[in-house]
Amino acid sequence: MANSRDRPRVALIAGPTASGKSALAIAVARAHDGVVVNADSAQVYRDLRVLSARPSAAEEAQAPHRLFGHVDGAERYSAAAWARDAAAAIDDAHNAGRLPVLVGGTGLYLRTLIDGIAPVPEIDPAIRDEVRAMPLAQAVALLRTLDPAAAARLNPGDTTRITRALEVVRATGRTLADWQRDRTGGIGDRIALAPMILLPDRDWLMERCDRRLAGMFDEGAVEEVAALLARDDVAPDAPVRRAIGVAEIGRWQQGECTRDDALAAARFATRQYAKRQYTWFRNQPPAAWLRNGETEMYALMHDFDILLR
Repeated sequence: MANSRDRPRVALIAGPTASGKSALAIAVARAHDGVVVNADSAQVYRDLRVLSARPSAAEEAQAPHRLFGHVDGAERYSAAAWARDAAAAIDDAHNAGRLPVLVGGTGLYLRTLIDGIAPVPEIDPAIRDEVRAMPLAQAVALLRTLDPAAAARLNPGDTTRITRALEVVRATGRTLADWQRDRTGGIGDRIALAPMILLPDRDWLMERCDRRLAGMFDEGAVEEVAALLARDDVAPDAPVRRAIGVAEIGRWQQGECTRDDALAAARFATRQYAKRQYTWFRNQPPAAWLRNGETEMYALMHDFDILLR
């Protein structure tokens, strides 16, 4: 990705969940007249402020925040929709003479915004419904035939990505990877990106995940999930329902497990998610993106100030 200092600057703070991204983003925005722009797929939903670890109202008051809680849970929001909204928020910040500070852990969102999106045509609803109705084992077996590279690359338990790869190749005759080679619309060639990836010590990160999730259970996440699941207009396969903790708390509320069971299951899912994010952010972004293992705010701000010079 080309990156010239003559282009408008965008700060980026990325990394796994619970790594301290939000606090650093607010500190950077306060120090550099910035606007914090959300890049986390769960934090876009207004229904899950606590469970998604969105900044509190007091934290949001410290600097302007954009794209946090702006989507209703019944909406099928996508990476493409977010990239469109994020590009507009970044342009608005630049037009106001402020520094956009992207912050989040959703790699697909960031890649779509910076590198562009594959121009995959709309999938025939009949094909989509057929693929989504398949047992997962059948979908994986069919994908191995139609797109063996994707089948080998994807986790066989990742229902979302398996079905997406399968519906694309069945509907278009081209693999998703083939479409992705023709990405369009990214903003990477018109901005100067200042990226920092937070990769703290794994034991520190796992302990922080566990502690934060226990706090969520005590501070409103249970009530959020109950309200979400009580809505008739949120489809069973709505993306918001895939947020970690929704299914676990739902099972507890339905009497299928205890509170301790639900908390343990949500903690396990969060740890697994954090590990996947950690691996992705360590290996997938460009080598030039700064990886930082610090956990102290002073040290992180010192390094980010150097990055922005």
